[in-house]
Amino acid sequence: MPRRAVVIGAGLAGMLAAAALAGAADEVVVLDADALPDGPEHRKGLPQGRHAHILMAGGLAAMEELVPGAGVRKRLLAAGAHELSLGRDMVVLTPEGWFRRWRHEGPALLACTRALLDWTVRDAVVTQAPVRVEVRPGTRVAGLLGGAGRVTGVRFHDSGDTRAGGGGGGEDRELAADFVVDASGRGSRVTHWLAALGVTGVRERTVDTGLVNATRLYRAPEGAGRFPVTVVQADPYVGRPGRSGMILPVEDGRWMVSLAGTRGAEPPGDVDGFLRYAMELADPLVGRFVARAEPLTDVWISRSTHNHRRYLEKVRDWPEGLVVLGDALAMYNPAYGQGMSVAALGARLLAQEVGRAGGGLGSAGLAARVQRGVVPWVDAAWSAAVGQDVWYPQTRGARPTPVDRLVTAYSRRLTKAATGAHGAAAALWEVTSLLAPPTRLFTPGTLLTAALGPLLPPQAGAPLTAAERSLLAP
Repeated sequence: MPRRAVVIGAGLAGMLAAAALAGAADEVVVLDADALPDGPEHRKGLPQGRHAHILMAGGLAAMEELVPGAGVRKRLLAAGAHELSLGRDMVVLTPEGWFRRWRHEGPALLACTRALLDWTVRDAVVTQAPVRVEVRPGTRVAGLLGGAGRVTGVRFHDSGDTRAGGGGGGEDRELAADFVVDASGRGSRVTHWLAALGVTGVRERTVDTGLVNATRLYRAPEGAGRFPVTVVQADPYVGRPGRSGMILPVEDGRWMVSLAGTRGAEPPGDVDGFLRYAMELADPLVGRFVARAEPLTDVWISRSTHNHRRYLEKVRDWPEGLVVLGDALAMYNPAYGQGMSVAALGARLLAQEVGRAGGGLGSAGLAARVQRGVVPWVDAAWSAAVGQDVWYPQTRGARPTPVDRLVTAYSRRLTKAATGAHGAAAALWEVTSLLAPPTRLFTPGTLLTAALGPLLPPQAGAPLTAAERSLLAP
């Protein structure tokens, strides 16, 4: 019988999971409730889609492995994405001071709109996969088939309409599968689906700062050229709500300007308030830049920003034939920029485990191995996000523990060292880029660098070139 894999969700995590399964299945069917545009356009089912996204080096490397021959990086750069160095092409004000820009470049990142990234990956997977990958929009999954021991397919409503979940018509259908991946994102109902099969007791946790994102697109000023990613970070350690801002160069000569504030310091949605908020950050750099840029859109607001985790790896008898990846497994405050890369690393692990199983989707224990195997990356991103979010005074779901206080004291010391010591900065780059596990921060060399502190004096202001300074509003 032909081997069929079903993926729930046609976002980034879902399409990468489809690529991971394409080498083992005879067909891959991807179901998504949303309308799917025929180009790099925003879609309703991606609540954070209009805001800033950064693809870290670890995530990009995983994507390149999953879609060989498609050249995801090459396609994105051809479409106008920017490849920037963490060490050279970022201007960042941290709570411990300005990071320097080093001649040693450090890992790269890709900056573009989420719409371009999703479209590029979806098109690459559909056109380059070794087997047929069918994407069906307007199909809303309602449950899983099978039992507590094995998942054998999905139940879904096929609206027969590709408009954002379809209309009121359509029919309920079932689709048998040898393997199912839930990559349906923040709205996943996998816990309810599992309970209907008899799999209960899934532990979940939510940590919510009440963060609100506000984003506006601008035409970059003439002469902006290769503009750096510019970030004024929030300070979670001063006992006040956090405020941050970012300029992200994206395709078509535009800047994506994202402001963010935790509960009690939410950025406004009106255009005058948006600029005023940017000017009132810890440094007015972002506001001074955008005051010179031509606005192209209104302000977009999003509130779907909480951290939420499902500890599925702790389920005692995990059902065969089901894996949960991406935001359906764990979602993070988007301010920390690691969700896409964790999803890509999870899909790569799925491909590796399927390969070790000889391509057998029914291999005993395959799903459980994948579900446990993604934990180190999920843990790293979760700790990075929650470890800072717990310090905001209005955070719900967690308060700092004694362990948090110890880890934070060391993290702040290392960040301070990174403002003037290349070794400390390099360690942070590698971990942030998901090229190295968090243990990289505790190697003897890094511990020594943190103990010595910054070797160079602090920056008096933003480390801008003369050409970049010329873009500042008078």
